[in-house]
Amino acid sequence: MSVAPTEGTQAPDFTLPRDGGGTISLNDFRGKILVLYFYPKDDTSGCTAEAIGFSEQIKAFADMGVVIVGVSKDSAQKHDKFKAKHDLKVILAADEPLDVIKAYGLWIEKSMYGRKYMGIERATFLIDAKGMITKIWHKIRVKGHVEQVLAEVKERNA
Repeated sequence: MSVAPTEGTQAPDFTLPRDGGGTISLNDFRGKILVLYFYPKDDTSGCTAEAIGFSEQIKAFADMGVVIVGVSKDSAQKHDKFKAKHDLKVILAADEPLDVIKAYGLWIEKSMYGRKYMGIERATFLIDAKGMITKIWHKIRVKGHVEQVLAEVKERNA
């Protein structure tokens, strides 16, 4: 088990299948700011609200040179359906083997109704143009989260 990355460290590298075909990797975003957010599952209420929230603010982020990428263990084909159904503007990457999710320390034990199970912690990483993690949000509440990320990016760009 790898150690979860922390603020001020190099973001773990990745290459993942993406919506619409092809792959994306961390290197694709060198020279840009990357908001890399991890979420449990396509088309669930919280994950849908988060993806719609980022999509609604995509222009505000893009105007500051920021790219938004969401990652879950759903397949690229599921991501395509999720994007089409909700008119999402963010890039969605598929980590079915959980390698990247584990590298970011987000495959954790969860509990619901007293039952323990393994799942993805909802978290967001702000990664600078050199691939360094500048901010991490863990245990996110979806309501207001996109605004928190946007405010952080604006502050850093000021």
